[in-house]
Amino acid sequence: MNGDIARLKAILSRAKRVVLFTGAGFSVPSGIPDFRSEGGIYEGKFAGMSAEYMLSHSCLTMHTELFFEFYKSKMLYPSARPNAAHLRFAELEREGKLLSTVTQNIDGLHQAAGAKRVWELHGSVHRNTCMKCGEKYGLGYIVASEGVPVCRKCGGVVRPDVVLYGEGLDADTIEGAVNDISRADVLIVAGTSLAVYPAASLPDCFNGDELVLINKSRTERDSIATLAIHDDIARVAEQI
Repeated sequence: MNGDIARLKAILSRAKRVVLFTGAGFSVPSGIPDFRSEGGIYEGKFAGMSAEYMLSHSCLTMHTELFFEFYKSKMLYPSARPNAAHLRFAELEREGKLLSTVTQNIDGLHQAAGAKRVWELHGSVHRNTCMKCGEKYGLGYIVASEGVPVCRKCGGVVRPDVVLYGEGLDADTIEGAVNDISRADVLIVAGTSLAVYPAASLPDCFNGDELVLINKSRTERDSIATLAIHDDIARVAEQI
């Protein structure tokens, strides 16, 4: 492990443009469960339905009360705080080393740590919009609401600005993420098994020299990485 940390430090010291690509495992040290591990959000059934269905556009529109019961109980962690990894990479951005962060996470913890250039592929729980009039609301409004959150202005349903199953990714976000990844000389992929598409295909746009994978379990990309570290991302960050 010490040798891996030394190699990572050397890669970062030579790097000019680093892009960080993160998944659910990046926020696990902050107390937010991931999706597919044992005890994760996708384990078991909810009202006899899969978690994938509960987080789908179909569930939002056809079973709205059930959707928000699941969403509020499983997807919202308003007390979560940035961990050592969020803080360290935000610091690298301030130092001019990190070009941007591309994340599959919707928790907003990269920004809470101080990161400025963040491409949120799947949206954010901190942004919510009335489906009828477009009025905007923050996370606190959803947390405080009972049952289905409704708009104070028109009474419409207020939905989270997160990408649900059956919905497409935002084109501008994808374009920005692809552009940054394609011009990075180092890509660090952390806390993701790269199993969720289309987001998992974005690292294919990387043309740089050093691909670093940091994940507790092995991934299919380990064999093509310059360096693969199988450990907790916060523990790794504390050492760099």
